[in-house]
Order: sequence, then structure tokens, then C-alpha cells
Amino acid sequence: MKVLITETEIQAAIKQLAAQVDADYRGRPLTVVGVLTGSVILLADLIRGINLPLRVGLLQASSYRGESTTSGRLEINPDYTPDIADRDVLLLDDILDTGKTLEQLIRRVESLQPRRVRTAVLLWKRERTTVDITPDYFGFEIPNEFVVGYGLDYDDQYRNLPYIAALEPADLPESDTT
Repeated sequence: MKVLITETEIQAAIKQLAAQVDADYRGRPLTVVGVLTGSVILLADLIRGINLPLRVGLLQASSYRGESTTSGRLEINPDYTPDIADRDVLLLDDILDTGKTLEQLIRRVESLQPRRVRTAVLLWKRERTTVDITPDYFGFEIPNEFVVGYGLDYDDQYRNLPYIAALEPADLPESDTT
């Protein structure tokens, strides 16, 4: 593995994101909806830095299965999402890659009739984004590499790493490198 973003850099970026959210909402109530499972660590760290009236919700979405490094069909389970009608919502995800997942999630959240939806991601692979979407808040732009750590996984491993690392070919089973 190759470390791309250190724990110290991540914490500094989250502190900056929290300050931006505070400034933009200026004391208005906010609902932060984290996308399971990758955003859980980011969600916990970010909300501790936000000084606003705050509610938290979760939205389960997955397009990667097992040892896959390419996305499949998106499945969305909104069972953990609170009532967000007429509320400001910050949709929080770990990474913006092609943008297709975030685009579908925004549509799903908008169908629940919030006042406004903004998006935040820790990582953005701008060069891979194929839809017309730009996150309202993001921590880092990263190259087109498969990354793990700080909530991101490969086959449900590495989420607990306190940094972001790129998996190298030797880190992947042979079937995923051919």
C-alpha cells in the first residue's frame, strides 16, 4: 500500500470542512445524512466539529461487492433516513468517483422533499467524474487509484486505517489485477 493522505492531513481537512459548514448554515438546523458504510468514520469526526442544531441520519447504498474494484448496480436502502422534509440536508459520502452513485443518492434524498440538499465528500476523483456533478464540500482531490482507509474498504477490509492509501497490484488477488 502507498499512503496518499496522512491521518494529520485528514483531520485538518475535516476541521476546515466543519468550519465551512458552520459558516454556510450560520446557526440554522441541519440534517447530516451519511452514506453507509464508507462515510461512518467521516460522519463521526465531522459532526463533532459542527456547532449547529444538528440531526443525523444514514442512507445505505452499495455498488461494490466483495473483492470487486469496479462498481456494479447501485442498491439504496433508505430505512435509516429520518424525516427530512423541509430541512437543510448535507449528504455525506466518503468518495466521489464517477458521480453516478452520488447523482442517484441526491435524487433519492430530493424525493423526500428537503428544503435544500448539499453534498460533501472526503475524496474526489475529479478526472473520473462522468456526470455533471460537483460536491459542495470536499476534502481532497485524488488520482485515479483504488483507495482504502478512513472508512473506505476492499472486501470489507482496511476501513479502520486512520489514513488513505492506494492499493498496489500486489495488494489485490490475482483475479482483480488481470
